Amino acid sequence: QVQLVESGGGLVQPGESLTLSCTASGSISVIYTMAWYRQAPGKQRDLVARIASDDTGYADSVKGRFIISRDKNTVSLQMNSLKPEDTAVYYCHAYVSTPMVTTNYWGQGTQVTVSS
Repeated sequence: QVQLVESGGGLVQPGESLTLSCTASGSISVIYTMAWYRQAPGKQRDLVARIASDDTGYADSVKGRFIISRDKNTVSLQMNSLKPEDTAVYYCHAYVSTPMVTTNYWGQGTQVTVSS
């Protein structure tokens, strides 16, 4: 089994920065990709940023403001120039190979609120 544990959410004002972190643990053989998704109230869960090896990708809405990085089993999301529309629950995702299966895993989510 694999666990993803997120940290770093909170309440910030518009224009401020916040960094989220997520660490994967358990029976991990290979982590192929890690990513951050977010879900605002009443909306679907959308991809924010992903990282695989040295390749990164971002949603258009966060390009130039957010930076995703990875160090071994930990993925971080540095969020700069935050806007009220960035308010959402942010979920960590990983596509992982274990000795038994290769599948997707999700964190429990962390709330990010941007408000003055």
